[in-house]
Amino acid sequence: MPTFLELQDDAALLSFEHQLHLSERVGEHSWRVDLAQPLFEFTGENPLVADRVHLLGSAAPGPGSWLWAWANPFGYRPEVLGIALAAKEFGERHGIPELAEAEVPFDALPGSPTEPAQVASLMMEAAKVATGRWSGYQGPVGGGTRAGFLLEHPELSLPPASSARTMRVLQQGVMELTLHDHRRAFGSYAVHRGLAVSGEDGPMWITGPDFRIGVEFNERNQMTKMSATLGAPS
Repeated sequence: MPTFLELQDDAALLSFEHQLHLSERVGEHSWRVDLAQPLFEFTGENPLVADRVHLLGSAAPGPGSWLWAWANPFGYRPEVLGIALAAKEFGERHGIPELAEAEVPFDALPGSPTEPAQVASLMMEAAKVATGRWSGYQGPVGGGTRAGFLLEHPELSLPPASSARTMRVLQQGVMELTLHDHRRAFGSYAVHRGLAVSGEDGPMWITGPDFRIGVEFNERNQMTKMSATLGAPS
């Protein structure tokens, strides 16, 4: 059964690729959400309206805690809460209290984060793995509180994997993200991206339709070397 910390590694790279794709799709933007509709609208360079909006919860600095949307007394529409409830069920099934409990104190999370944005990110990453929804957005909703959403729209789906994009995600991800176990993070990314992966102990091979990436790790499962070969695998 995965731990909450392991879910962070499982989510990191595919979530990162989805965020890159979202950023490229909408460009410079403003946003608004209407949970009564529901809809999530990006305005600016490249407008986009998603009518499948899932509120996960909110991280509030006052109580210093994350509150899952299904536990919020506001009473949101069922279709807005469905994914948060699916994450709750995953947490109950796998014994992950961060997903199953209504309210999670900041200091109960890995690293005891104090910033609501960081807390929202941790909770959203875990929920992405639990529910298989990967396009997320978080933003301020007043008083220093950050709300986390998962969005669905055809234009937010990733295009087929390419060698250049996959290498960028892996290289940039190692530099910019907090990966606790690189081998786990790379393997999870490959599986969720629909790529073939082999090599449990030595070098890892990630194979796509027209590329093969070799990755080496040290004894702490930190990436030490990566290279790509282009061309359809034989």
